Amino acid sequence: MSEILVKEFREDVLENIHIGHICIVDYSGKVRYSAGDPKNMTYLRSSAKPIQALPVIKRDLHKWFGLTERETTIFAASHMGESFHVDAVESILHKIGMAEDDLVMLPTYPGNRKERERLLRIGMGPRKIYHNCSGKHSGILTLCRGLDLPTEGYWEIDHPAQKEILTHIAMMGDCSEEDIKIGIDGCGVPVFAMPLISLAKAYLKLACPELIEDEDISSAAFEMSRLMNEYGEMIGGTDTLCTTLLEDSNIVAKGGAQGVYCFALRRERLGFAIKLMDGTAGTMPIIIASILEMIDYRDSQIVDTLYRLFPVDIKNDNENIVGRKEVVFTI
Repeated sequence: MSEILVKEFREDVLENIHIGHICIVDYSGKVRYSAGDPKNMTYLRSSAKPIQALPVIKRDLHKWFGLTERETTIFAASHMGESFHVDAVESILHKIGMAEDDLVMLPTYPGNRKERERLLRIGMGPRKIYHNCSGKHSGILTLCRGLDLPTEGYWEIDHPAQKEILTHIAMMGDCSEEDIKIGIDGCGVPVFAMPLISLAKAYLKLACPELIEDEDISSAAFEMSRLMNEYGEMIGGTDTLCTTLLEDSNIVAKGGAQGVYCFALRRERLGFAIKLMDGTAGTMPIIIASILEMIDYRDSQIVDTLYRLFPVDIKNDNENIVGRKEVVFTI
């Protein structure tokens, strides 16, 4: 059963509740704490992106094609379509000999409000490359080009590239491929569901790659997580939750649509996975900030930054405080 994680009040009236699940695993992979059901089947959504990039990294295909570290990092991104994101994806496609039209998703506008408004003011139309998953798709195409696989249908579950990704998802989550449920993500490629504990384990391995027995995959996980911290702005964008958390070199973090978030702490050797059953994202920052406070996380600066960028106060359209969000779970 789900548990209430956050309550929202408008004045003194309870207006909304956010129910969900939290799972925290320790270095041995055992559940240290849970709220709700740690076995809840959960689609990784975009939190899978760093893992989906591992087949490329472990073969050094990013180096083979001459990709920069910033360009390689965007494989794991849910980017907001800022200029540096667009430049990176354009450069990747050029270097691997592919075109924007080869991406399967439909054209859209950037998620970054200022950039979206700028494009609308100057009369520019939507593009596939603005899609927040265009970096991931470019990474899958890099895998196809590097292994001489067909690029047509790269988004189909029976494509060799997707089978390769499934194998890595299962390994990182300590889950058999047969037990993984597969759907279609918002951007058109397969999306994978595992028990929430498997998501927490996967991120623990990203933060502590020595837990991975396969040396090539372990090295790839080390490299991918290093890049995420080094170039965190490529993962999300200006003032996004992912980019903010990745500014702390001790944290490996990536969220996904429909209320999914995963992160891990290197020094503490803990993996975390969160699923909000209403699919919202607005309360996720205070849930994470509260978790860090409850475990007495050493770097209080990141907690302060989360509360500054994502305050507990609820404001109306006139920027007046009209309510508050309250975390109600404890660890």
